Amino acid sequence: MKRLGLSSNQLEGSIPASIIELENLEFLDLKWNNLSGTVDLHMFLHKLKFLELLALSSNSLSLITKTNFHPEVQQLWFLGLASCNLNEFPNFLHNLDQLEILDLSSNKIASQIPQWFLNRSVHSLLYLNLSHNLLTGFRNHFEFLPWTRLDILDLGYNKFQRPLQVPPPSTRVYLVSHNNLVGEIPPLMCNLSQLEGLDLSNNNFSGRLPQCMGNLSYSLLALNLRNNKFCGSIPSIFVSGTHLKWIDLSHNELQGRIPRSLANCRKLEFLDLGNNQISDVFPSWLGTLPELKVLILQANRFWGVIKDPKTNFASPKLRIIDLSGNRFTGNLPSKYFQSWNAMKVENASGLTYMEEEIIDVSAGIGEGIRLFYSLYANSVEINTKGFELIYEKISNMLTAIIFSNNRFEGEIPESIADLRGLHFLRLSNNSLSGPIPSSMGKLVALESLDLSNNRLLGQIPPELAQITFLAFFNVSNNHLIGPIPQGKQFATFENDSYNGNPGLCGKPLSKQCESFQSSQKQDSDSHQSLFEIYLEIILIGYASGLIVGVVLGNTFAK
Repeated sequence: MKRLGLSSNQLEGSIPASIIELENLEFLDLKWNNLSGTVDLHMFLHKLKFLELLALSSNSLSLITKTNFHPEVQQLWFLGLASCNLNEFPNFLHNLDQLEILDLSSNKIASQIPQWFLNRSVHSLLYLNLSHNLLTGFRNHFEFLPWTRLDILDLGYNKFQRPLQVPPPSTRVYLVSHNNLVGEIPPLMCNLSQLEGLDLSNNNFSGRLPQCMGNLSYSLLALNLRNNKFCGSIPSIFVSGTHLKWIDLSHNELQGRIPRSLANCRKLEFLDLGNNQISDVFPSWLGTLPELKVLILQANRFWGVIKDPKTNFASPKLRIIDLSGNRFTGNLPSKYFQSWNAMKVENASGLTYMEEEIIDVSAGIGEGIRLFYSLYANSVEINTKGFELIYEKISNMLTAIIFSNNRFEGEIPESIADLRGLHFLRLSNNSLSGPIPSSMGKLVALESLDLSNNRLLGQIPPELAQITFLAFFNVSNNHLIGPIPQGKQFATFENDSYNGNPGLCGKPLSKQCESFQSSQKQDSDSHQSLFEIYLEIILIGYASGLIVGVVLGNTFAK
């Protein structure tokens, strides 16, 4: 036997010692199981001399490695030891001159990356994953890291503290998120002409984004600079962004306007500029991007009226838009509601995720590209139920409109009822007036509806009880009156959903609709009695005047 592949099963217990008797074995893949126990790597790599691929990742194994061990498996090109309770770099890596793919992620390897690991013995590496460890950095600072053939490098989720180390020019995917890196982006980063994915998110980077990053726009597919301290304006670096699909610059201190060069990114699907200090009007020109699916501009300084789109096909694939926490005014953009066709589909055909849709654009090591998108480019935060929900994967079914905390006014347009695939609708903390449209009962996929803190009038339409997936509902602090719809999902909502509407009655409120109707009747009777009194006074006065006039007339006639 030369190949044994048992990955992604539910195998339990220890690895049978008899495996090492398969002396001609070239391919051994046991990753993603529930295997446990201790494994002596010396036995594996000494007995199985023809081994080319060894994958033990993602089990509950503990590995024993010997300091002075020189393995005889010179042809080993794939080594997967993720989640194997390692606390140091295995010394036998010294002698694996053919090693191309190495995964040591999710272990307990601490301190700095040793100097010997950077020597010629690992210059064959194409893919290196050291993420989710306790590494603090490199012993020396290099102009470029010395792995000259490296294609994909993942150093994310460690404790790197120095300024950013630039990977070799061959790098296509570079992941260093969730560290403590400081300083600015080195200008040498702009020389990575083959870079397709760059994730520097969740660090302490500062300064301005270098203008030379425009050099990367020829090759970049995804750029993630989220949650740092970058400042200044966003440079116009997207002149040639023909391949860019993902851009996340959120949670920084960026200012100014959105660069119009983004209109060149015709394949852009995901754009998150939220939580910055951007001051601009609504970028209606983004509606010309035919593939845009997620647009997040929340918590900035956008202002003004959202004007009608110049075309009936503005952002037809848009599924998530978040404009919350800005200074938008005027009416809700009803014309846009009519053009967002992707939100009109009740049931998307086949559940897929956004990163799955773009993997095929990259050749080479598919696993590495897949790793990049699964780590970064598929999450979005939706503020609902009073806290942030983080969707780790954006499915083709998730849709959301979040316009809360602005200055929108006027009535809720009927056109919003056409978005029958909508899952989240937040219009809270605005100045909306008029009734809640009964046609909103057609939003049968809706899971969360927040209309709180507005100036809405009239009754809660009973048609809303038809929305059977509704898990969150809030109309508090409006001017609503009348009975609360009963049954189905409305039986699950608490008083907080209705506070600040003294005219509402029925469960879950203590105010009964019978007494409400009675008081309404009494008010009506009271108004009727006053009317009758006024009418009687008027008629009496009129009649008296008529009599007096007749009497006086007769007197003068005499």
